[in-house]
Amino acid sequence: MNFRLKINLKPMKKFMLYSVLIGLISVSCDQKNERPNYPVTMKGDVVDTYFGTEVTDPYRWLEDDNSAETEAWVNAQNELTFGYLDKIPFRDGIKNRLKEIWDYPKYGLPYQRGNYWYFSKNDGLQQQAVVYQMDALDGEPRVFLDPNTLSEDGTVALSGLTFSKDGKYAAYSVSSGGSDWREIFVIDVEMGQKLNDHLEWIKFSGMSWLGNGFFYSRFNAPEEGDELKGVNKNNQVFYHVIGTNQDQDELIYEDPENPLYMWTVATTEDESFIVLMGSTPNTRGNSLYYKKANDKEAAFIPIEESYDFQTYIIDNVGSTLFVMTNKEAPKNKLFALNSQDKNQAQREILAEADDVLNSVSIIGGKIVANYMHDAASQAFVFNLYGEQLNQIDFPTLGSASDFVGSKESSIAFYSFTSFTYPNLIFKYNIETNQSEIFRDAEINFDFKDYKTEQIFYTSKDGTQVPMFITYKKDLVLDGSNPTLLYGYGGFNISLTPWFSAANLVFLENGGIYAVPNLRGGGEYGEDWHQAGTQLKKQNVFDDFIAAAEYLIKNKYTSTDKLAIEGGSNGGLLVGACMTQRPDLYKVALPAVGVMDMLRYHNFTIGYYWAPDYGTSADSIQFQNLYKYSPLHNVHAATKYPATLITTADHDDRVVPAHSFKFAAEMQSKQAGDAPILIRIETKAGHGAGKSTEKMIDEYTDIWSFVFYNMGITPFYN
Repeated sequence: MNFRLKINLKPMKKFMLYSVLIGLISVSCDQKNERPNYPVTMKGDVVDTYFGTEVTDPYRWLEDDNSAETEAWVNAQNELTFGYLDKIPFRDGIKNRLKEIWDYPKYGLPYQRGNYWYFSKNDGLQQQAVVYQMDALDGEPRVFLDPNTLSEDGTVALSGLTFSKDGKYAAYSVSSGGSDWREIFVIDVEMGQKLNDHLEWIKFSGMSWLGNGFFYSRFNAPEEGDELKGVNKNNQVFYHVIGTNQDQDELIYEDPENPLYMWTVATTEDESFIVLMGSTPNTRGNSLYYKKANDKEAAFIPIEESYDFQTYIIDNVGSTLFVMTNKEAPKNKLFALNSQDKNQAQREILAEADDVLNSVSIIGGKIVANYMHDAASQAFVFNLYGEQLNQIDFPTLGSASDFVGSKESSIAFYSFTSFTYPNLIFKYNIETNQSEIFRDAEINFDFKDYKTEQIFYTSKDGTQVPMFITYKKDLVLDGSNPTLLYGYGGFNISLTPWFSAANLVFLENGGIYAVPNLRGGGEYGEDWHQAGTQLKKQNVFDDFIAAAEYLIKNKYTSTDKLAIEGGSNGGLLVGACMTQRPDLYKVALPAVGVMDMLRYHNFTIGYYWAPDYGTSADSIQFQNLYKYSPLHNVHAATKYPATLITTADHDDRVVPAHSFKFAAEMQSKQAGDAPILIRIETKAGHGAGKSTEKMIDEYTDIWSFVFYNMGITPFYN
């Protein structure tokens, strides 16, 4: 968001700005049990009519991210919020403890490109991780690319890095202030020199090398002022040759008749095949085509022309392509396609199993298949014909990353983590089926005192839903424990166990961290996903509410000690559940949430969420969205839980207007004394690339708000 004071205010706008500024006079808040003096938020008279139903939108003006009125409102809200947080006596103690916990080395997986090995590392409190280069796997690391030098405040982040097949060149993309927009630059690896190549207006695109250049996709430059909210249309694929200007790039593919479609061109690891994938805003799948890279004039050959299924080429072995799909296999399967056969003969390699096939890698002439069993990783090794050779043992119930290695080498690397198991890097020998720790996590915390259990609870309609619950082993389940319930439930995304240093602050103060695997996610395949979409979206909220009720009924916690949290689609989840059951929680933490379900598709890439949500352009979908849209279901004379809404000025995924309008509506209708606050970060976006300092500051405020409103004083006060 660019708050630029450039608008000539009309009389009405001057009055609105004056009204907002009046609120700046009185934004203080004394104690948590006293109602905050909220800034005045002017109400407009916008009314939309959907299929005969009139819907007011009094805060439509907050959608203008360039106006002086919006800037004044943001400043007033932040002054109120930080004034409240500043008065929490243990806030500095929480920040100091977070910095202590956070300060340990964090490594990325090593990989070889050309003559060198590479890995990323954050020493502990660096704003961004640094990419290192080595002559050998056990060689002395030297800095190859340090994103911390790209900005003084750490708000420019590395968002992508790929190497040419011979390792001579590296293309990298960066994002600024958390925006989804990317810029691409190129490094001559041997010279260690940044070249003049500079590509702009790239979004949701990788860089796929072929010879002396790479493919990427981009949009046209947006109009001034619309960079962070304008609808992204007319996606195109280009090929960039090293050493040339962007305006010389070759247009590879476009579809002007379908301006909302998106396209990606990739290459196989050996660059022998070019792959074209397309997606639409109305379906959950993608089209898939390929052709031989050495035949520039050849047409793309279809593997899947519909957009109804998710189908991807994993890699090739010679002329054989290995393809993963959920077509006729909701939990995914793998098949081989003979590219030399004009009939496109397919041979099933891994049939659909009881567990979800999460990812596949081809390493050392074998297949490593990473499955998901009840939302936790299980991995197996197969030969290229699908015969099982080994199972890979993991340390505990947790999550293994994709395996990184080459088709020629027997050595691979993977990371493994869980709620009480910091991310470790393992070196794996596919011939001996042996794993050994390659990079340990040197964190000063006694994890043996904590445990994670997995339970299954019953949702409203009788569906059994799994939930991970993490807490101290000696904790007494008497209903008095502070508990944070975190959820997502959408877009086929699976919440497998993960490690968060920030959560340790909550756990070591007697907190319980609970994560249910809601419908809408991908934990049990496409059927589980679709059971939480569109007209079935209420299932997701019912699952989350049932999780809260389970925790209370079984004495993990009580309503007075229960907080709920979620981000993005999870922010929608929190917004819907706190408006449907405001009596059930003490604290609500909706982050970068989709709160206006009637207008979400009018901003940036929001129209691509329609397969999960539906849109208000359809009469039946409108009625469904209107029933649960958080913005439209805030009611007067209702006591809502203490709420800290978090968003950021450069979020161009879920534009901050969602959170702005929701905060204004909540503040105007809150009948209780619990605070309704919004924390608006600057030079940050939807979450990716956020600097270490900003993450620590944000978690400091979140935990301070949670403890304070639960009446709990952490032990390092």
